[in-house]
Amino acid sequence: MQFQWYPGHMTKAKRQMQEDIKLIDLVIELVDARIPASSRNPDIDELGKNKARLILLNKSDLADEKASEAWMEFFRNKGYFAVKLDSRNKGCMKTVSTVIAKACKEKTERDRKRGIKNRPVRAMVVGIPNVGKSTFINTFAGRACAKTGNKPGVTKGKQWIRLNKNVELLDTPGILWPKFEDQSVGLKLALIGAIKDEILNIDELVLELIKILKEHYPGVLHARYEIEEEQDVMEIIRQIAIRRNCIQKGNELDYTKAANLLMEEFRSGKLGEITLEFPVTVA
Repeated sequence: MQFQWYPGHMTKAKRQMQEDIKLIDLVIELVDARIPASSRNPDIDELGKNKARLILLNKSDLADEKASEAWMEFFRNKGYFAVKLDSRNKGCMKTVSTVIAKACKEKTERDRKRGIKNRPVRAMVVGIPNVGKSTFINTFAGRACAKTGNKPGVTKGKQWIRLNKNVELLDTPGILWPKFEDQSVGLKLALIGAIKDEILNIDELVLELIKILKEHYPGVLHARYEIEEEQDVMEIIRQIAIRRNCIQKGNELDYTKAANLLMEEFRSGKLGEITLEFPVTVA
C-alpha cells in the first residue's frame, strides 16, 4: 500500500502558520501517544525554531503507559517540555497550565523587567489531523470554542481563543507533510485514523496491525477473540470472522467486516492499551 494525502488547503495552512509563528511565545504540539514520532509533522520543528516547545502526548489512555513514560523522557532529552494526557479529561489541564507557565518563565521574566505586566502567553496549538487539538482546546477552556469531530480536517481556519488572563491560544488546521519518506509512517497514521479510511484498503491495513500486535503484544488477540496467535495473519482474520459471526450472503465469511471490527476495537481501546512505536526506533 502507498500512503499519501496532501490536500491543497494544507499548503495554505502551512503558509499561514509561517506568518502566525511571529506572534507566538509557545508552540503546543499534540501528538498521538500511540505513535508519538509518526504523528509529528517534521515541518513543525523548522516552524517552531527559537520558540518554547510543549509536546502533549494525547490519547494516552489508549497507549501503553510504560511506552508513554519512555517517550516523555525521549522528548525532554531533546529539550522539549512534555505532558501525557487524555484531552477529554479536565483533570489533566491543571498540569498543562503549570507546564505552560514553566515553559514561558523566561519570556514572563523579560516582560516583567521591561515593565510589561499581565501580558498573556500566546500559544499556537498544532498537530496533524484527528490528533485531538479541538477537544484539547475545548476542555482547557472549559467551553465549546473550537469545533470537534472524529474525522480528519474538521478545523478549517485559524481562531484566537482567550483561555484566561494568562494564556491565549491560536488554533490551526491540522497539517500533514507533502510526502511520507518512510511508508511505515503512513501506515501508522492510517492505523490510528489520521488518514481518511475512504482512501485506504482496510483489509490490507488490518493485516499489518495483526503483525504489530503479534510482535509487541502477544496474547492480546487470544484474550479478546479466543483464537490461536501462532497462525499466519490471514488465518487469524478468518478465525476472528468465525468467532464474531461475520457472515455475508451465501453463508460466506465476511473478511472485510471482521477487518473493520478489529480496526474499530483497536482504535477505541477495546484491545487494551497499545503503542505502535517505541523511542528506540527513532532515537
